[in-house]
Amino acid sequence: MKKIFLLCLILSVSIVFFAQKPNIVFILADDLGYGDIAALNEKCQIKTPNIDKLAHSGLVFTDAHASAAVCTPTRYGILTGRYNWRSTLKQGVSLEYGLPIIDVQRTTMASMLKKQGYQTACIGKWHLGFNWATTDGQKPVDNAQTCNIDFTKPILGGPTDVGFDYFFGIDAPNFPPFCFIEDKILRGVP
Repeated sequence: MKKIFLLCLILSVSIVFFAQKPNIVFILADDLGYGDIAALNEKCQIKTPNIDKLAHSGLVFTDAHASAAVCTPTRYGILTGRYNWRSTLKQGVSLEYGLPIIDVQRTTMASMLKKQGYQTACIGKWHLGFNWATTDGQKPVDNAQTCNIDFTKPILGGPTDVGFDYFFGIDAPNFPPFCFIEDKILRGVP
């Protein structure tokens, strides 16, 4: 009887343990190649101990392809699972203060995982566009002569509108407003 109880206990613990959902982390870095990670290339020139820990403790997929050589379409493809040129962006990358290229009704990796009980976060560069509030209802303009963007209003159309529970990052590091965004609020003064 003790053996049957012990077997049932082991099976119950195993079922609970293996039923837990794995953590999923996407790391998308511009200009990072397969050989730039020490865990994947012992001769790499840059030490990557934290990424190496992730690689050694989880699964590493080593045969991946992007349908574009630049960031905006690549991010779109990964997040939506769609061919990137099916978005409103037909070439190049999203420009400063560009409109969102992911429709808020479209299923994304984040919204799909959220439906499966995951908590989702996007940290870092977004570069898929936002709906910036303006003082005059016109297209955003921010140059030396004029700026019609109302930086005090929530920024819509970004990560938290397409399935992410949390966002902390920037649109693109080389584009204004050169401030961090947390969820839908600009953190800092442009």
